Amino acid sequence: MPPDLARALYTLLLILLSPLVWRRVWREWAPTNPRRERLGLIAEVDDPRPCLWLHAASVGEVATATPLIEALLADHPGHRLVITTMTATGAERVRERFGERVRHHFLPLDFPGATRRFVRRLAPALAIIAETELWPNLLAACRHRHVPVAIVNARLSNGAFSLYQRFRPLTAGMLADVAWVGAKSPSDAERFIALGAPVDRVTMTGALKFDLAVDDEAERESERLRREWGERPVWIAGSTQAGEDAQILAAHAALRARFPEALLILVPRHPQRFEEVAALCRDAGETVVRRSERRREVTASTTVLLGDTMGELTMLYGTADAAFVGGSLVPIGGHNLLEPAALGVPVLSGPHLDNLREIADALAQNDARLEVADATALGQTLIALFDDVSRRHRLGEAGRAVVAANRGALASTRERLTALLDPSTRR
Repeated sequence: MPPDLARALYTLLLILLSPLVWRRVWREWAPTNPRRERLGLIAEVDDPRPCLWLHAASVGEVATATPLIEALLADHPGHRLVITTMTATGAERVRERFGERVRHHFLPLDFPGATRRFVRRLAPALAIIAETELWPNLLAACRHRHVPVAIVNARLSNGAFSLYQRFRPLTAGMLADVAWVGAKSPSDAERFIALGAPVDRVTMTGALKFDLAVDDEAERESERLRREWGERPVWIAGSTQAGEDAQILAAHAALRARFPEALLILVPRHPQRFEEVAALCRDAGETVVRRSERRREVTASTTVLLGDTMGELTMLYGTADAAFVGGSLVPIGGHNLLEPAALGVPVLSGPHLDNLREIADALAQNDARLEVADATALGQTLIALFDDVSRRHRLGEAGRAVVAANRGALASTRERLTALLDPSTRR
């Protein structure tokens, strides 16, 4: 099937499903961004500087792309930088982290008119997509306006690869419009090539997550909180998903049977679950303080600190003696294992890590990650770690070493993006 016909059929299906699609994005709203942005109706800016555009779908992608965003601001001061997200939480993270240094818009829905309007008004010199947000009409609009597109930290899980394979004419047409793919692992590079990306446009750069930098202010806040809490055992469960929190609370109960003064920092992945998780904690008999309630202090009687704020996960990891990373006890695929590892905090996870298999394996092979199957195993592992200070130290230092040894994706990505901005280097 010709790629243009495949895209036309895709567009027809999207139009038929548009009531469901619109209902979903209607909830993803921010007071700073009118909903008409979903139709490509962004305000035109009176700024003569050329535009760099980076798309990061949600909070996780924004976090991964943060070192690259900082690099783009430093490398190209003569350009204005625009960040798009799909979610409101991603938009909030962009505003919190970068403020007025960047401009934020919501990505338009992938209707031909909306995407053409968006790309025309934005007029980017380069489009950068973090990870795998491949929208056929958006990429076609970039091709029509001669905008080079790069996919950075590009990844394809086994599930995503199988899905894209079913629609290979559409996928091959999309990837033909991409100027460069910076794959985060050899297997990701192979999958992109198998789906139709030209071999000479795919580079294995490594994972940008290895190049994460800890903010000095966040580090100081971690140290301040830890001094306030004293010598008690502290562990964190970060980016938890539905189905995990009850297991984590059961593991914490087991830990407190051995260490009654232990403190759990529980950080759900999605803000809409904060109230639900707070109720779970209370129902489990825990004494809860919510991070958003700054007037309430964590005292010796507090057993759970609920991390119900945005943008503080790395800082909270820095307060802990051990870190469980969520999305891994349930079949979500796992979340960022490298944030705690980079801080020298021992890393624990469940077995479901399809989204970051190479990173998970690199940590495990270097004795820098412990895998648990369920709440019972998590509780037993935590007890063993808090009984053995030297083992915790070895795990933490091993994680830090893995992160240091694998840095470099940012440098190669910066080099290729700079080259794409030079018209003489384009194919």
